[in-house]
This record gives sequence, C-alpha cells and structure tokens, in this order.
Amino acid sequence: MATQKESLKIAEAKFQGGTATQRDVEQAKTQLFNTQATIPALEIQLRQAKNALSVLLGMPPNQLADLLAGEGSIPAPPPQVAVGIPADLLRRRPDIRAAQAQAAAQCAQIGVAKAELFPAFSLIGTFSFQSSDVGKFALGQMFNWSSRNAQAGPSFQWNLLNYGRLTNQVRVQDARFQQLLIGYQNAVLKAQQEVEDSLTAFLRSQVRARMLGESTAAARRSLDLSVLQYQGGTTDFTTVLTAQQALLNEQDNLAITLGDISRNLVGVYRALGGGWQLREGQDFIPEPVRAEMAQRTNWGGLLAPANYALSAPGTGQGVKGPEAPPPAGKKD
Repeated sequence: MATQKESLKIAEAKFQGGTATQRDVEQAKTQLFNTQATIPALEIQLRQAKNALSVLLGMPPNQLADLLAGEGSIPAPPPQVAVGIPADLLRRRPDIRAAQAQAAAQCAQIGVAKAELFPAFSLIGTFSFQSSDVGKFALGQMFNWSSRNAQAGPSFQWNLLNYGRLTNQVRVQDARFQQLLIGYQNAVLKAQQEVEDSLTAFLRSQVRARMLGESTAAARRSLDLSVLQYQGGTTDFTTVLTAQQALLNEQDNLAITLGDISRNLVGVYRALGGGWQLREGQDFIPEPVRAEMAQRTNWGGLLAPANYALSAPGTGQGVKGPEAPPPAGKKD
C-alpha cells in the first residue's frame, strides 16, 4: 500500500506539471482504494479468529484483546519436527484410543453372551426368624433363638429351550465387535493419512515459500524499474499499475504461504495427537475441576493424577526443513 500511495503522489505531481493526464491519477486512486477495501474484510476475519480462540480457552470474547493487541509477525516453524514412532501415535491420539476401548469393551460382551449358553450353578440359602400365635406359640417369641429358620441348597439353571436365541445373541455381539474392529483399523489408517498429508504440506509449503520469496523480490525490482521509467516519461502509467498488481499478488501469496507453513505444522502436531509437551508433568484434570467433581460425588482415588498418566512422545527421527525429502519410512 505504501508503494501505491507513492505512485499516486507521482501521478498527481506529473499531472500538475502537465506531463500526465487525469486518467493516470484516477487509475492510481482506483488501485489504492481497491487495496484499502480489503482491510475491513481482514479485520473481520482477525476479530472472529480472536473470538474463536477465546472460546477454545474457555474465556469470554474480547479478553484476549490486550494479549493479542498490536502487530505481530507470523511465527517461524522450528527447523525439525519430532514425529516419533507409530506406537506413540496410537497411544496419543484420543480417537484411536477411544476406538480401541470400544472394541475391547464389545469383545467382553461376546464372553458375556457365551456365558448364557452354559449351565449356571449356584448355592442359595436363607436365614430368618418366624413365629405364630397358633397352638403354644406366641408372637412375642419371634426373636427367640428357638424360632430361627434356615434353608440352604444348590440351584441349577440351563436355558436349553432358548438355545437358538442365545446362539444368535452371541453372533450379534460378535458382529458388533467386528464392526468396531474395522472402525478401529480405519481410525488408525485415517490417523496415518493425516500425519502423511500434514507432513507433506508442511515440507512442500516451505519450498513454495522460498520460491515465492524470489518471485516477490523480482516483482519488487520490476515495479521500481517501471516507476523510474514512468518518471522519465518512457512508459505510461498502465505499466506501473500492472507491476503494482503483480507485486501485490506475489506479496499476498507469500503471506498466505508463510501462514500455511505454521498452519500445516499445527496440523502435524494435531495429527500426531500433540499437546503432550504442555500437559507433561501436569494433572490431566485441573485442581478446581477435580474439587468441584469431588463435592458432587465420592470419586475415591479415581481422580488421582496417576490414573491419567500421559505417555511421553517417542524418540523417532525428525523431519527436517524444506530441503528434506518426504520418504514415508521416516514419517511414521
């Protein structure tokens, strides 16, 4: 925008000097105002992003205004990304752990259903006091030891007549287990795909950013030359506008790509079940939440931090910067 303002000043100066027309001035204003019109849309997106971040942090909107006030540069990604090993990926991702737990719980239901196919033996017994007002007995003797009554004996139950229904119930539970098992396998495959996609995007976007940096520098030099030629009267103002538009597009693409690098890095950590560095050594359930839950229900030792220990990340090979090739063997 500073370049466009400078071009407008040059066009106005040449118009006042009689070496340019009013069209050059209006074209410069059009280019400048069109660029300025994109600022409100970007401000809307920025405000909405801050509000969304506040909600994710459990805070009312606008409370992050002071923290995020002022201009800031796009965060630079680290030179390496610690990917880890596949076992850590399976332990860290909540969706995979949930799918695994659901499949394990359903596997236990198969055993419960199979238990109904076999006979059930049990030993039952009763002990009570009884009395009557018939004959020589009296109701007041109910709690005397001589009025005790006890029974004991075995019990046997076998649903032979419902054997077909019970067998089908076992098949139903087994089919549900197979369904959840396939879902667990798909969750693992999806996790691996997300890791692969995020790593590829992270690596290739850095290569794209380097190339766009070269093209932006070339567009800047082209604009400087066109401005000098316009000042010397060897070219028209349309050439300057074309060079300005080319530079603006290259700068816009470069800024978007730099943002994509950080965004893709976030996608890598998300696909890897990231966040373990921030939670490592801390309670999974915060102390205020744990105290609030303990006031409502007696949880015993179930809310102890040891029950929610998080596995540390693996020590697998990292993925280097833009020059590193993306072999699948090193991304797992």
